[in-house]
Amino acid sequence: MGSDESVCPSCGQPVETVIRRHKTLGAWVPTWVPGPCGNPDCDKHPGREGADSPRPEHTGSPAPVPEEGPG
Repeated sequence: MGSDESVCPSCGQPVETVIRRHKTLGAWVPTWVPGPCGNPDCDKHPGREGADSPRPEHTGSPAPVPEEGPG
């Protein structure tokens, strides 16, 4: 069915449907959402700067580096 197909809001090309989940009343519920755009010329392509990525980048501080002791 063509009406169920997701399209990119920026370029209009068809995109995959991916499953996300959220918690409702203590149970994980699946949600089907449009995936990332595969068009490299599109503004929403994950490889382009400023594009909306499906997952946020890690913003925490890096892991501490162990100090070298005498040895």
